Amino acid sequence: MRTLLDPVFSLVILILCSSITPICSFNITKILAQHPDFSTFNHYLSATHLAGEINRRKTITVLTISNSGMNSILSKHLTLYTLRNLLSLHVLVDYFGAKQLHQLNRGTTLSSTLFQATGAAPGTTGFVNITLHRAGRVFFSATDSGGNPPVSFVKSLKEIPYFISVIQISSPLSSPEAEAPTPAPTDVNITALMAKKGCKTFSDLLDSTADAAASLSSNVGSGLSAFCPVDQAVNPFLPLFKNLSTEDKLSVLLYHAIPVYYSIQMLKSNNHVMTTLATKGAKKNYNLTVRNDGEVVTLRTKVDTAKITGTLIDEDPLAVYTIDVVLKPRELFKPVEAPAPAPATDAVPQMRLQIRRRGRRNNTSTHCRSRQRRSRLIARMTSRQI
Repeated sequence: MRTLLDPVFSLVILILCSSITPICSFNITKILAQHPDFSTFNHYLSATHLAGEINRRKTITVLTISNSGMNSILSKHLTLYTLRNLLSLHVLVDYFGAKQLHQLNRGTTLSSTLFQATGAAPGTTGFVNITLHRAGRVFFSATDSGGNPPVSFVKSLKEIPYFISVIQISSPLSSPEAEAPTPAPTDVNITALMAKKGCKTFSDLLDSTADAAASLSSNVGSGLSAFCPVDQAVNPFLPLFKNLSTEDKLSVLLYHAIPVYYSIQMLKSNNHVMTTLATKGAKKNYNLTVRNDGEVVTLRTKVDTAKITGTLIDEDPLAVYTIDVVLKPRELFKPVEAPAPAPATDAVPQMRLQIRRRGRRNNTSTHCRSRQRRSRLIARMTSRQI
């Protein structure tokens, strides 16, 4: 069981890392380069671009496999994209050092993986069960292991508490979903993917607008990040869209794509202006700004702001995300003007008015008191005469 000081220690380290980044940064390929017996695993982390994804994470646990263990994976002749899914199942998005593994609360826990966190895992797959047996042995198994036996903890290779833990497991994790054939991103039908994942209306607009879908597909090979508004956001926008010219309709749709691949972690570390597929000429038009606040990433135009709400695919060189608002470029839509500030008041006249009002109240009070004294005097004189 972790001590009470563990969270405090972690918080202190996080604060230090926010101001002194190099101390807490790590490089998984450099870590594994010190262990030649894991060179094959290390090579495929780089070949599948998982190494960069791991290095961008703040908290991670890598379940490494020895060269001999990797032979059982390579013998299946998986495509590079399927291999990426399988290896991402071996990357837990939480910290588990040897101490934590051997002190699991209630002896078991469930951890998400990069396979799940990047949106590549279908449904509720992409999780790993971690179990501490009474004999002190730790076992790992995918939630969809297909009945295959769990694999065991062997040893720790590198730990930077609570940032990265690199540990060896006895053999690869097994998962039918992770090993399922995966088409290359360049072969993915982007509009079909959108239609199946809650963006059918936007997908239909891409298919029905000349050159829109083709422009997205042709840019995948060199890198593409697309943002599809969900149906609830697009439906109210349709009347405005229908009134646009054919050229402007195309510009609005292409405004929802960036000609560069950005994983969600890369977007979370960006705060700057980006060009889109709609940008023309001097690249000073049809731009949008990416902003992040912790785990929340927003896309801002001069007209509106959209929030990224989900991931449809995130496999270099293609990423497609859902957003909650249609992005409206300022080139075609009027920016929402902020309400005019209330006119400033002149303090001096206000003070003079208050003084006059006080003077009037004082004069009234003095007049009333004088009348009361005269009334009392008249009453006394009348009583004496009687």
